[in-house]
Amino acid sequence: MANTNSISKGVLVDLTHCIGCRGCQVACKSWNERSVKETTMYGNFTNPPELNSECYTNIRYIEQEKDSQPVWSFIKNQCLHCKNPACVSACPVKALRKTAAGPVTYDFSRCIGCRYCMLACPFYIPKYEWEKALPWVRKCTFCSERIKADMIPACVKVCPTKTMFYGNYEDVLKEANARLTKNPGKYVNHIYGKDEAGGTSWIYLSDVPFESLGFDMKIPAKELPDLTWAYITKIPVVIVGVLAAGAVSWAITRRNKNMDREEKP
Repeated sequence: MANTNSISKGVLVDLTHCIGCRGCQVACKSWNERSVKETTMYGNFTNPPELNSECYTNIRYIEQEKDSQPVWSFIKNQCLHCKNPACVSACPVKALRKTAAGPVTYDFSRCIGCRYCMLACPFYIPKYEWEKALPWVRKCTFCSERIKADMIPACVKVCPTKTMFYGNYEDVLKEANARLTKNPGKYVNHIYGKDEAGGTSWIYLSDVPFESLGFDMKIPAKELPDLTWAYITKIPVVIVGVLAAGAVSWAITRRNKNMDREEKP
């Protein structure tokens, strides 16, 4: 079971504050030293249109009507860092790990490329470096290095409108509940991420229905690791064969590396 004690960090994203400046998106790229991919404009300001191996967070632009007037909503999108992550449960080599501080981290040296994490994630967050000869899985790290050094995540630090409230998870949840109580009618009466997938470290408040903003409202409150392997066992046996071959290759590679180290003077 993942550690979800009081030292675990969390973030409240109050979508009523976001102005769509993309400062968080730029800060994330800078801190994680990610490059850019060529994109195509298709009549929407969301760019890139989806998260990818070079973009761990983006701002989704949603235009709709409110009181017969066109209005924009801006939605920060990134890994939600589940309290008990399905991706961690699905990984057969423990390349993914839920830390006591909150972030779900990824160990490149352990990954065998099975991509079970991508199948397991209910939010479709992990992305694969399909274009590379030696690909890795990529996703938001919750700035785990910064948190370890008592620094706040890069995206939170640069936000000019304080859209994100960062702190110990229990304090973050209290803040979300307090805003709902003190501002009747301002928000939809739902804290997204409080219960979804058993609870996530990143939670959201919104003034418009979450389903109209692209949030998946069908994700159960049950912690998904309990369901993960029941789902994965239904994958065709050929996929399991690929996984086994990958595991053998991984083991041989690690053994050879260890032998090389031992042979060096």
